[in-house]
Amino acid sequence: MTLIFEPYDLAGITLSNRIVMAPMTRARAFNDTPDDQTALYYAQRAGAGLIVSEGAPISREGQGYLFNPSLYSREQAEGWKKVTAAVHEKGGKIFAQLWHVGRVSHVSLQPDGGAPVSSTSARAENSNAYAYGDDGKPQNVPTSTPRALETDEIARVTRDFVAAARLAIEAGFDGVELHGANGYIFEQFINGAVNDRTDRYGGSIANRLRFLLETVDAVCDAIGGNRVGVRISPFGRLNDMRPFADEAETWLAVARELDARQLAYVHLSDQITMGLEGIPADFAETFCGLYHGTLIAAGGFDRDTGEEALQMGHLSLIGMGRPFISNPDLIDRLKNGWPLAEPDRETFYGQWGARGYTDYPIYEPNRD
Repeated sequence: MTLIFEPYDLAGITLSNRIVMAPMTRARAFNDTPDDQTALYYAQRAGAGLIVSEGAPISREGQGYLFNPSLYSREQAEGWKKVTAAVHEKGGKIFAQLWHVGRVSHVSLQPDGGAPVSSTSARAENSNAYAYGDDGKPQNVPTSTPRALETDEIARVTRDFVAAARLAIEAGFDGVELHGANGYIFEQFINGAVNDRTDRYGGSIANRLRFLLETVDAVCDAIGGNRVGVRISPFGRLNDMRPFADEAETWLAVARELDARQLAYVHLSDQITMGLEGIPADFAETFCGLYHGTLIAAGGFDRDTGEEALQMGHLSLIGMGRPFISNPDLIDRLKNGWPLAEPDRETFYGQWGARGYTDYPIYEPNRD
């Protein structure tokens, strides 16, 4: 039996198939607020079993890229209401990805031009933010030197995640995903080569996981654990995440801790599609042995490899990203074996209007 197109019960939410539209930054939101084009973009792709939105910054402090539709004001929540209503009208389901980039930011994006915050005061080497350059124009710029959060400030960041989660539910999202992957703030605490703290948030594995787990627990208390997912990227190297001595043990501890919390899902981000090292195959199997809930993985799957992964029994859902950009009807194309359109890389990010965003056509099999 083919599994990938079968329905799936996600903590009480019925998904029409097992393909997840993975979160993808598009940088299209003027004034950081979703608009009618945002709603159309997601509605066009509502055939996915589940959509996880692009990362929505939970505060100005959490922003590392211009033109991201954020989720910390009532105005932004009203914009997202248009998105969720449009997706639900098409029969889709959508979670909001909640995002704080930590040190992967630039002073031009920060409140009052302050330093970005992190677990550390060490800058992310060879990493860029999409911010304002010296000429005042949007562009990729090297990240700014951060300041380490004071111990008593960390609870404030957790409260920002909780506030954003509540706004997300008010805006009609079916749940939220905490972005703990790709070298952003949670991973800056988890990674033992980056986290150089000497307080209760640094040093041991338990201490380095404390911020993530406190935030997960607070968000679950606020909106219910069945509405909360977590995305992580074990062994990820994006944004200056470096190898560290107890790396495997750390991620297995994450698996155990998240397994105990009865979440909607855990979402593994494999950075192999970014030209980086992927999650070791033997590690992925070990992780699955410790985390028994719904598990999503994203990392270059197509219909056949996704089906194979589901049949092996380790994964519950398959994340796909880039194919959804240029194929709004991706599910129909995969079901019918229709050809996939190639995306226009030039228009992946930035203020291009509808071009490369909502102007990709659906496939017409009978067209001459």
